[in-house]
Amino acid sequence: MLEKIVIANRGEIALRILRACKELGIKTVATYSVADREQKHVYLADESVCIGPATSIDSYLNIPAVISAAEVTDAVGIHPGYGFLSENADFAERVEQSGFTFVGPKAETIRVMGDKVSAIKAMKKAGIPCVPGSDGPLGDDSKQLIKTAKEIGYPVIIKAAGGGGGRGMRVVYSEATLLKSITLTRAEAAAAFSNDIVYMEKFLEHPRHIEIQILADEHGNVIYLAERDCSMQRRHQKVIEEAPAPGLSEKTRKKIGELCVKACKKISYRGAGTFEFLYENEEFYFIEMNTRIQVEHPVTEMITGVDIVKEQLRVASGDPLNYKQADIKVRGHAIECRINAEDPETFLPSPGIIEHYHPPGGFGIRVDTHVYQGYKVPPYYDSMIGKLIAHAETRELAISRLSMALSEIVIDGIKTNIPLHQNLVQDTAFAAGGTDIHYLENKLGIK
Repeated sequence: MLEKIVIANRGEIALRILRACKELGIKTVATYSVADREQKHVYLADESVCIGPATSIDSYLNIPAVISAAEVTDAVGIHPGYGFLSENADFAERVEQSGFTFVGPKAETIRVMGDKVSAIKAMKKAGIPCVPGSDGPLGDDSKQLIKTAKEIGYPVIIKAAGGGGGRGMRVVYSEATLLKSITLTRAEAAAAFSNDIVYMEKFLEHPRHIEIQILADEHGNVIYLAERDCSMQRRHQKVIEEAPAPGLSEKTRKKIGELCVKACKKISYRGAGTFEFLYENEEFYFIEMNTRIQVEHPVTEMITGVDIVKEQLRVASGDPLNYKQADIKVRGHAIECRINAEDPETFLPSPGIIEHYHPPGGFGIRVDTHVYQGYKVPPYYDSMIGKLIAHAETRELAISRLSMALSEIVIDGIKTNIPLHQNLVQDTAFAAGGTDIHYLENKLGIK
């Protein structure tokens, strides 16, 4: 087992990693920016190192500073969490070259799966179903671009190969706006991702977003931990996630899960990962793979009993997985609300001091958060301040427990999106299950 690791992140995921380390007897080093001196995990870690100013580029994205934190504390590994450097192949490579263990996949795997074009090629070779598309980067031949779009069939979506988080994509409904849309997406991709490669896919009009969680070790063992439905989204950002996906049969789950296992073996995957799919008319279409722990991992943990972060650490230590596929059973239903420090109507960030904080409780309720009464939410980072998860024997009871928990939680001093969640758990379409990825935006009147 790794003796000491650097936690190269902040917020609730940093605290989540720290707790997993404590259970495994791993010493921890918290990294933090000047703005994050009062983070809970900084107080609880065995050691802590300030890695720079408040801005992410000068701290959490500063590769030399993060690696230096490992050097000065005699750590042996680095866990990147999610976001920041977690899917940066260059970072993973430099960690390993510096003599430390990267808690995640190999750099070459991150590199292949991080580029959407190469990821789709790799998945097609592995037998994973993909959305009909250009089968590669788009060129500059206008006639060929128009021909490709016609062959795919409108509407199409132009995507940045290096995109993510809902950025770098544009839907095109007719030939009249195709070329302009490609040019705009290329420019945006170059500015946001330093990579102007774009590709084209069929735009599915009423899909659900379903993803498969996998775990793999370096000994060739791979398992899948059922699926999650993350269709409740706003501007491609997930708002509510649940597991398992409503209406998905055990037969369908087994079929797509086994395909993902096969694909992982094909690319020699190591660690935790997530295959993301669009699901429409009982067909799965691969869109991307996340080579890291997911924000929504708690719902999978609640229905399977598997501590995914601890398994990440075991795998990084060279140990085989603690589970076989036969050990994985789906028990009940879990739903997660992302609690953000933002105006529930305008969605503008709402940094500031939390004057009163009272977490909800009760059977089946889990709260993953780093905030506390008196904590100052900084304006420099993502607005998510916590996750509220409800687990129960049935989906209906999970919704009921979630509704009760939302009525109990108190976060005063800043605005949060709790009112939005209270609205959604009362929504009849959400209660029925199976809403598509456009449902929430249509409900909110977002175009």
